[in-house]
Amino acid sequence: MTTRQAGRDLDTSKAHSARMYDYFLGGKDHFEIDKEAALVAAKAHPGLPLTARENRAFMHRATRVLAQEHGIRQWLDIGTGIPTEPNLHQVAQSVAVDARVVYADNDPLVLKCAERLMRSTTQGRTAYIEADVTDPDALMTAVQDSEILDFDQPIALSLNALMHFVTDPHDPYAIVRRLLEPLPAGSALAMNHCTPDFDPETWNNVAKAYTGSGTPVQFRSHGDVRRFFDGLDLIEPGICCCHRWRPADPADAEDIADAEISLLAGVGIKR
Repeated sequence: MTTRQAGRDLDTSKAHSARMYDYFLGGKDHFEIDKEAALVAAKAHPGLPLTARENRAFMHRATRVLAQEHGIRQWLDIGTGIPTEPNLHQVAQSVAVDARVVYADNDPLVLKCAERLMRSTTQGRTAYIEADVTDPDALMTAVQDSEILDFDQPIALSLNALMHFVTDPHDPYAIVRRLLEPLPAGSALAMNHCTPDFDPETWNNVAKAYTGSGTPVQFRSHGDVRRFFDGLDLIEPGICCCHRWRPADPADAEDIADAEISLLAGVGIKR
């Protein structure tokens, strides 16, 4: 099932974060302008492709932990990006075949690729909606209208590598509160967010590169990222650089410096 919130043609006049991310992951669903912007950002920090891969790896681990240890069977994944297998629903359904997932993004190219997001198990369900996180009321209305998720049962809200694209004028903390508001107790927030804490000069240059390409970003400190989890119970190990969040092999995490990734991650449970 796909739902278009606001029909739009592809805008190839400026780079888009989802398509730049696709380039960093070695995908093919991007345009030359996205590649050019990605290369400018990578000039500021050549480790951005590694950051992109670690973002995906955290999503996989967080999804498994929520399914295996917390019994969650439903996900709302906002800022989905261009599908790169395994997608979130494939990870969730590898643990629980009846898992349900609603994806949301605001890039029409993601909509064109959404068929890859719909290959659900017969026991589970998936849907894709085109919506903008900066209009959370419309987004949540579209999610509820899709009738995929049961709002009487816990839902995991997945916001990976998204909220640093929501600058302060949009009130990102109010957006996350609005998204969490209708979710019942036992629901979860799983998110990661770029930070300048470990290498301010490099990551400020990365921010300038993104903003200069027409994609404003605002990287935030550990304390500012922690605010997104106010009122939630953080699960171990709390908020840390994403490659250190429950790595499959702790030795692998020790080989990567935090400054190389600079992506803080955490998972919190709603009381």
